[in-house]
Amino acid sequence: MDASVNRIPSSADERALLVAIRLHGQDEDLVAQSLDELAMLVDTAGAIIVEKMTLKRQALDVAHLIGKGQIERINGLIAEKDVKLVVFDQNAVKPAQIRNLETIFKCRVVGRTEVILDIFARRARSAESRIQVELAQLRYILPRLKGLGGVLSRLGGGIGTRGPGEKMLETDRRHILRRIAKLNDRLEDITEHRRLIRRGRSGQVRGAVVGYTNAGKSTLLNLLARDDLFVEDRLFATLDAYTRIVYLESGKKALLTDTVGFINNLPVNLVESFKSTLEEIRNAHFIIHVIDITARNLSQNIRTVEKELAALDCSDIPTVLFFNKCDLVPSAEIVDTVHHRYPPAITGSAITGEGIDDLKNAMIELYERMAPLKS
Repeated sequence: MDASVNRIPSSADERALLVAIRLHGQDEDLVAQSLDELAMLVDTAGAIIVEKMTLKRQALDVAHLIGKGQIERINGLIAEKDVKLVVFDQNAVKPAQIRNLETIFKCRVVGRTEVILDIFARRARSAESRIQVELAQLRYILPRLKGLGGVLSRLGGGIGTRGPGEKMLETDRRHILRRIAKLNDRLEDITEHRRLIRRGRSGQVRGAVVGYTNAGKSTLLNLLARDDLFVEDRLFATLDAYTRIVYLESGKKALLTDTVGFINNLPVNLVESFKSTLEEIRNAHFIIHVIDITARNLSQNIRTVEKELAALDCSDIPTVLFFNKCDLVPSAEIVDTVHHRYPPAITGSAITGEGIDDLKNAMIELYERMAPLKS
């Protein structure tokens, strides 16, 4: 079954309550930043956010995540604000916890992972990305089947329910395993096709554009390649790897590939499923790391991308830091601070073109260094 949900309209009345849980010893600012990011994710998924709240706990409750008094408080908000969806800022809420909370709240309950999977299902356009998303969803579901129970009956619409339908989820484990095997075979065919394409490009200098989601990677590639790739001011606007030619100066050109954006706590199943796409980064001669200079948690975003690159064994690939969206900063002091903290970073804007000449000069230096080594 196709995991694409482009045919499914978002629910205009999907009113969501967002809940962060701050455990003992956790940094208050980091919890707040994560909740803000969850709000962006939920908005991207198409829901209406009616309330955000942070609850303090010594530890997560095994049965309900939170305590009795906190449950009563949420129940009051659900009734008052006509909430249809409760989203916990937790990577993976256990099926039993979902079942218990939904019984009490009388509405759907999901975690952060389900929201991200939902967005990927919405954004999947190519055959490859649709396969990758469905694989990620099935790999996430498979170990949780035993505990899902009555939760399966809630499928059919809304955040956290898009992808494989209720009929598939009600089949046995072997059916899902067969589906995963079939998707893996199809993905391997696409991966082999990618290898053949890369082999044909072996004589050219190749770069990869990476960054935290919504940092402006596609906008930058559009400017450099004078192209019109799809861009949108939302998280995970594009999931597919697009390669374009960028002309640097007379007789010099490089191939630049736009890749899927990273995010903090990106679900492992997604990383595993998108390996063939992320392989484009590993095969690059250089990397342009695009950073949103206006991001509230800028340093954390950089660390997240660097962590993912390390997991892909790409830490040793020459990297240029490009701090984007300088046209939106309220003060020049912010730009000065970035230059001081991250030398020799380049600052500019993919919208206004500021800093693009400096970026191209850095790419020319990399070209001259890499051209004799390209393979």
